[in-house]
Amino acid sequence: MTDSAIEQSRDVDALHEHGWLTESSHQTSEGRVLYVRCARCGVRRVDLQPHPLLPPQSLSREQG
Repeated sequence: MTDSAIEQSRDVDALHEHGWLTESSHQTSEGRVLYVRCARCGVRRVDLQPHPLLPPQSLSREQG
C-alpha cells in the first residue's frame, strides 16, 4: 500500500459517521445526561436529552 493510500484510508476513518452507544446515563433537572461512545472508533462525548421524545444534543466535544 502506498503512502497516499494509507493517508486516504486514515482520512476516511476520521470522517465516518459515528454510531453512538450509550455507556451510562443519569437523570438531571435538565433532562437525561448520556455518556456515549462511537462503536467504530471509540471516541466519546456527553449528550443531553431534554425530553424522552427529543433526540439527544451534544454537550461536549468528541474526545479520544
